[in-house]
Amino acid sequence: MAQPATETRAGERPWWLNLIWQGKIGPAFWTVAGVISLTVNIVLLAVLIVLAQHLFTLKHIVQDQLLGGLSANFAAMDAAVIRTTVEVHDQIPVVFDLPVETETVVTLTQDVVIRGARVNLVTGGLQIIGAPANIVLPKGTQLPIKLNITVPVSTQVPVDLTVPVNIPLKETELHQPFVGLQQVVAPYQQLLAQTPDSWGPVLCPLLEPFCSWLHLSTEPRPASP
Repeated sequence: MAQPATETRAGERPWWLNLIWQGKIGPAFWTVAGVISLTVNIVLLAVLIVLAQHLFTLKHIVQDQLLGGLSANFAAMDAAVIRTTVEVHDQIPVVFDLPVETETVVTLTQDVVIRGARVNLVTGGLQIIGAPANIVLPKGTQLPIKLNITVPVSTQVPVDLTVPVNIPLKETELHQPFVGLQQVVAPYQQLLAQTPDSWGPVLCPLLEPFCSWLHLSTEPRPASP
């Protein structure tokens, strides 16, 4: 019974081994190197094709979502306003001298004896001028007086306040860092904006019939929001 053509006869080497080894080291080396190089090139070509399919998707993600999102958020942070309330509960020391200069009336709370006073007394036919005497001012007597004194004041004043706070960040020292971050991102946005959004603008000027067959457009796609 005849053996199938795909099977090798006893003692014969497979065809692929004959292709690699022909009895000399030099041709065998170059054959193996060529096979490896061809395999690597095929793998790299496949990787490039896969990357090419997603290249512009990655471009839109980086341009619109990553860089665009960073720039928009930096601008929003620069325009933000901090609004809050601050509760203040404290004791404030108050120390000063208070000058007092005024006229008032005081009432005696007890009898007051004035010794060695000089009195003038005119009664009937009797007249006494500048006679020494001891005078008693009874309790309840009202005396008009003039005050000219300095009163020292030292006390603690309680403070309970609710202070509204409204701070625009663009009017603080954070404004310049936020603007600087936007300026860092802007060149990359402009660079990506100048690149095509599809393979059409790249290939169609050179391969117009091929592009017409594949219905590729040279018009850039609108940027995603």
